[in-house]
Amino acid sequence: MNEQLIFQINQAATPEDAITAITAITVMDAPEIDAIKAVITALSHHHPKVRNAAVEALVKLGNVTVKPLIAAYEASGDQGLQAHIIQALAQIGSSEALDLLTEVVGTTVANHCQGNVRRIAARGLGNIAVNSHDAEIMSRVQEKLTWALVSPEDWGLRYAAAVSLQAIATPATQAALQTAIATEADNVVRSRMALALGSGKTNKLPMTYDL
Repeated sequence: MNEQLIFQINQAATPEDAITAITAITVMDAPEIDAIKAVITALSHHHPKVRNAAVEALVKLGNVTVKPLIAAYEASGDQGLQAHIIQALAQIGSSEALDLLTEVVGTTVANHCQGNVRRIAARGLGNIAVNSHDAEIMSRVQEKLTWALVSPEDWGLRYAAAVSLQAIATPATQAALQTAIATEADNVVRSRMALALGSGKTNKLPMTYDL
């Protein structure tokens, strides 16, 4: 069954055929690594519906896909593929992806697409913190998001950091937001910081992951 579905993904005559095979893998009890890798390969498919289906499938499969996704990111120089890998990892929210998402948030990039990837990574860090009870992980996430709240010129990254810090809602994140709002020049970001400060903790991040 795995081999048949992998072949269908790789040799699909239509986007719908590829999506059917990708969806079938998500309902398997224990998909083999080769099947997971085939879904990851579909992240670079020429059709956007196939790419989106692959992201959804990887998120649904969950933690079992994290290590293969990280390995694929490190092995690829394709920014489009890397962007979709970050999109999947951000939604999964596994602490195994902490180092990679931290690296992406802290990378200075100029073009819009990669800038959006940084914002998605910042949201992913928020997910990791919300899902974790490890003090060291929480500390690392808060440190990076606090940096992202005040340092970058990218207002969208500061906005994403504010959303993630709102979801974490520790005394440290609230203090970071209080400090940042005093010097934030962008009205949209200031409004989002004010909302984060005024609404208290939310256990779920509102997700927008479009690339």
